[in-house]
Amino acid sequence: MFLPSTPGKFKDKSNGMHRQFYRCFASTSTMFLWALFLVALTAAYLSFQSFVDSGSRYFSTAWGGIQWEKQVRASAQIHRHNGFSVLVTGAAGFVGSHVSLALKKRGDGVVGLDNFNNYYDPSLKRDRKKLLNSQNIFVVEGDINDARMLAKLFEIAPFTHVMHLAAQAGVRYAMENPQSYVHSNIAGLVNVLETCKNANPQPAIVWASSSSVYGLNEKAPFSESDRTDRPASLYAATKKAGEEITHTYNHIYGLSITGLRFFTVYGPWGRPDMAYFSFTRNILQGKPITIYRGKNHVELARDFTYIDDIVKGCLGSLDSAKKSTGSGGKKRGPAQYRIFNLGNTSPVTVPMMVGILEKQLKVKAKKHVIEMPGNGDVPFTHANISSARREFGYRPTTDLQSGLRKFVKWYLSYYGYDHGKSVK
Repeated sequence: MFLPSTPGKFKDKSNGMHRQFYRCFASTSTMFLWALFLVALTAAYLSFQSFVDSGSRYFSTAWGGIQWEKQVRASAQIHRHNGFSVLVTGAAGFVGSHVSLALKKRGDGVVGLDNFNNYYDPSLKRDRKKLLNSQNIFVVEGDINDARMLAKLFEIAPFTHVMHLAAQAGVRYAMENPQSYVHSNIAGLVNVLETCKNANPQPAIVWASSSSVYGLNEKAPFSESDRTDRPASLYAATKKAGEEITHTYNHIYGLSITGLRFFTVYGPWGRPDMAYFSFTRNILQGKPITIYRGKNHVELARDFTYIDDIVKGCLGSLDSAKKSTGSGGKKRGPAQYRIFNLGNTSPVTVPMMVGILEKQLKVKAKKHVIEMPGNGDVPFTHANISSARREFGYRPTTDLQSGLRKFVKWYLSYYGYDHGKSVK
C-alpha cells in the first residue's frame, strides 16, 4: 500500500466499505427481527386459537341470564320437610340420571350439570336429559372446570349437598386419551371442591370414587381398609388421587365428604362402553364378542351391582352425611370423612354373565376368548359392604339374572331392535 506524498489528501475507501457493510448488516438484522416478530405473532395467534377451540370444547354453552336463573332456582326448590337442595354433577350420565330422578321423586330440589361429551353416544345422554326435564329437573349444560359457572350456581341456589358424579369413566380409554382423565377426575374435582369450600354455608359432598382403586389387591372381598396404593390403570390412579385430594379438603377446610367406591354398575340407561351393554348389542347384531381370560385360564369375575341398589346407597350416603364445619373457606372444627364400598357382594364370572344374556335375548353368542391384555383391567372384584350396611342400612336386593332381564327389556324398547336401530 502506497502512502500519499501530501498528508490529508488520502481518502480511506475501506471506511466507506465498512459503513456500507454495517448499514447492510443493520438492515438485514432489522429484517430478521421483523421476521422473528411476525413468526412470534403468528405463533401467539395460533396458540390463542387453540385455546379458544379448547375452551369452546369445554365451555361452549352459554349460561346465565334471568330465564336461566329462574330455571335453576325453580329446580333447586325443596318440596318436602327437612329436604335437601342437591347439585348433581354428571346428571345426564348413567348413575347421575337415576340418582337425580330418585331425589326429585322424594321431594328434594335437584339441579343437574353435565358437559355431554362424546366419550360415548351423546344422544343417549340427551335422551336421559329429556327424561329429567319431564320431571322438572333442570340440567345445566356446562363443564365442572368452569369456576365462574359453578360459583354462579351456588350464588343462585345455596345447595345443602353436592352429589359429584361427573368423571371421565372407563379403564381402557385412558390409554388413548389420558389427558381427559386428568381434566375431569383431578382438575374438575378440585374445581368442585374449591367452589364448595368457598360457599357459605358449605354443602356436604358425596362423590363417586371407584372399586378400581383396589388395583392389584388380591385379598377378597375388598374392604375399605385394604391397601389402594397399587393402581392397575390411569383411571384407577385418578380416582385414588381424588380420595387423597378430598381428604385434604376435609382436613383443611372442614368439608363433609363421603366417597363411594362403585362396583360394576349395570342396568337400564347404562353406558354403551360396558361389557354387558356391548355384548348385548353384538349378540343381537350377530357379531362376535371378545371375552377376556386371566392367567392360567382363570375366568374373570365382577361384582355386578344393579343401578337401583347403587341409587339406594347414594341416597343413604346423602341422608347420613353430617354438615360441613367450615364457612367461606375457613374450618371451624373437624368434619366427617367417609369412604364406602357399594357392591352386590356376589361376584359372577363373565362367561356366566354372557350365558344369562343369551337366555334373555334368545340368541347364541359368537364367542372369541383371548388372554387378558395389559390394558388396566383386573381379574376380579368383590365388595365387602359391611361398613355401608352398618352406617346407613345398605342392602342390595337385585341379583344379576333379575337385573339383566330388566336391562334387556329396556334395551329392546329403547333401541327398537326389530327396526334395526343400532348403537353407536
